[in-house]
Amino acid sequence: MARPKSKKTLEKEKQKLAAEAAKDPAAIALDAETRRSRLKTLIVLGKERGYLTYAEINDHLPDDVSNTDQIDGIIGMINDMGIQVHEQAPDAEAMLMNDAPAPIADEDAVEEAEQALATVDSEFGRTTDPVRMYMREMGTVDLLTRESEIEIARRIEDGLKHMVQAIAACPTTITALLSIIAKVEAEEISVEDLVDGLIDNDVGLDDTFVADTAAGKADEGEEEPEEETAEEAQARADAIAAAALARLKNEVITRFAIIR
Repeated sequence: MARPKSKKTLEKEKQKLAAEAAKDPAAIALDAETRRSRLKTLIVLGKERGYLTYAEINDHLPDDVSNTDQIDGIIGMINDMGIQVHEQAPDAEAMLMNDAPAPIADEDAVEEAEQALATVDSEFGRTTDPVRMYMREMGTVDLLTRESEIEIARRIEDGLKHMVQAIAACPTTITALLSIIAKVEAEEISVEDLVDGLIDNDVGLDDTFVADTAAGKADEGEEEPEEETAEEAQARADAIAAAALARLKNEVITRFAIIR
């Protein structure tokens, strides 16, 4: 069990937070500019010499950068820029044996430092850019494996089943549904206001019904009209919809009669 913090420690932390909160935007911008300037100097030095020491990097890091993973990321980024990092400054012979990159001119070093600052800036200190904040936080979260995705999907499905069962078993829910069914039977409301359809039995007009209707017309010797007017097409569509709605209503009433 961790020891509780003393009043003195809590007071110091409170004063530190108050001091940070009291900083005006100009002071914060000045700190960021100072940090960028120190970092630029460090990168230029590493590009000119071809190497940096851990002590030099540590001297240029902000005080609030203490996380090991963050420091390792910064060192890896410096290595990606072609700058070697050593415990101590290597001599010329060691640099040749290690196949160190050749030092570059001051102008080129400054240009590369400016290009790197855009990437490095998000690693030093805080940022208010939503995209950078999102990417930084997402980098600390492991991606889901296939097994994890399956497990989560099963938990969601089980939770949905339990929810539906709990709702269906509630007496208040049953009473409300039976009341609505009575209104559907009395044609006070449409069945469409209660259900959209049934899961295991599509009560709408199927292809067989439509085919039988067309075959009946053919047997009676009716000729298909060459061109159907908009009014006729609308009337035919309304008739089909009404027939499907009637079938749905009858099926729903039959289903709900079981729980009465």
